[in-house]
Amino acid sequence: MRTLSIVEFVTLDGVMQSLGSPDEDREGGFDYGGWAAPYGDPILGQRAGSSMQGTTAYLFGRRTYEHMAAHWPYEPDTDPIANHLNSTPKYIVTGTLTELEWAGAEVLAGDPVEAVTGLKAGGEGNITMLGSGVLAQTLFGAGLIDHYHVFVHPLVLGTGKRLFREPAAPLPLRLVDCETTSTGVLLAHYEPA
Repeated sequence: MRTLSIVEFVTLDGVMQSLGSPDEDREGGFDYGGWAAPYGDPILGQRAGSSMQGTTAYLFGRRTYEHMAAHWPYEPDTDPIANHLNSTPKYIVTGTLTELEWAGAEVLAGDPVEAVTGLKAGGEGNITMLGSGVLAQTLFGAGLIDHYHVFVHPLVLGTGKRLFREPAAPLPLRLVDCETTSTGVLLAHYEPA
């Protein structure tokens, strides 16, 4: 049976929206896109790379898939992140897309909880979910996440989509480890308590 990990970049007040570029996700009039750029450093890059080693599949919601598929297939295989993303199976939870152009991408149709439960049962290694905030809310409630890798940036935005929006019940977690980057990002790894 596979495990499911999430990797999320958030601000100190929990905002996960549009971390990569100014126009990544402007929904709700969000004006702070690209907020994570000043916080990159070798420690963060090393942690991101090491998390890929045990990843045997990726899981995305539709919006994250569309954003990723517009970029990573066009990066050279000499980029280790591009190489891993492009060569590893990707499962997309969507009710609107039927055909996917990114090599190795497959639609996970039907009820997301049932589909992800089946995906976890059918293989070895770790499934890694990046971003995918709407899907994350569903999976939190269903108790399907085995590892929470939350990279907390020393920044408060005060607005934007948050990682933990309105959970139906408390979600107790246990800290497994935590490392700090040179730019003050906390690389926290939690598991369900």
